[in-house]
Amino acid sequence: MDRAAVQALRLAVGARIVGQAEVIDLLLLALLSDGHALLEGLPGLAKTRSVKALARALGTELKRVQFTPDLLPSDVTGSVVYHSDEQGGRFRFEQGPIFGNVVLIDEINRAPAKVQSALLEAMEERQVTIGGETHPLPKPFFVLATQNPIEQEGTYPLPEAQLDRFLLHIRVGYPDAAEELAIIRMLRAEEQAEPPLSPVPLSTITEARRAVSTEVKISETIERYIVALVCATRAPAALDATLGKQIEVGASPRASLALDKVSRARAWLEGRDYVTADDVRAVAAPVLRHRLLLAYDAKAKGISADQVVSRLLEVVAVAG
Repeated sequence: MDRAAVQALRLAVGARIVGQAEVIDLLLLALLSDGHALLEGLPGLAKTRSVKALARALGTELKRVQFTPDLLPSDVTGSVVYHSDEQGGRFRFEQGPIFGNVVLIDEINRAPAKVQSALLEAMEERQVTIGGETHPLPKPFFVLATQNPIEQEGTYPLPEAQLDRFLLHIRVGYPDAAEELAIIRMLRAEEQAEPPLSPVPLSTITEARRAVSTEVKISETIERYIVALVCATRAPAALDATLGKQIEVGASPRASLALDKVSRARAWLEGRDYVTADDVRAVAAPVLRHRLLLAYDAKAKGISADQVVSRLLEVVAVAG
């Protein structure tokens, strides 16, 4: 029942987003794995629309924050405000937009360090601390951030520690010609009438997460494969001389945990109660691409993190 509801969620989002099937699947995997996602792509590729469609299909209000260089931490988390009435005055905490089930952070790399620090606590601890008091965030809590890969002016590169907090780094690419034609026709139809939607209850996500945790098994062979992949990023020269020149800093154990979570979620979504090596390979790029620090030699040659991950998958074998 849970799986059918999640499949219905996938169809509901897919009905409003054309040409981004992989993006939709990865968003669902992040949601089922109780992790956050970073969407990176050029303007106009439906990053924000995808998040809006997901929130609408879940029947929850989307909380959106446009990051800018002059943003303050309180603009995200909220602040303590003084209220006066007939009985006198008192301070009361006013919640910021971070208090939502689905939170969209648009252009995350435009805000300064203090704002990033406040967001980091919310993402990692699922809480915010204001005036010495801690306020828990609602459940489920899902941060989706967008980033433009070619914009440099007025941006602040995200620190590695914050990138590591994103479960998945999702690349959003161009649609093909047929898909772009379908997009034009879909938006023209939406101008005339908004398509009906039966939202999937948020409780379904909680139940689905529980099913992923309790029903999906992972063998020791696959566990060792996951660990071998991540460890290979730390000592790549031992497996491949070329990789040794391309990776400067490898992934932390958080990458192993992410591969375990997301591969189990993928297996469950595919209707299986066990994880295969193909599940791990399918999610390796979005899990690892933002956790690898490439060497100068690789950057100079235009080698991408995805190419490095692809080579890792070639040289690391599944031990029987």
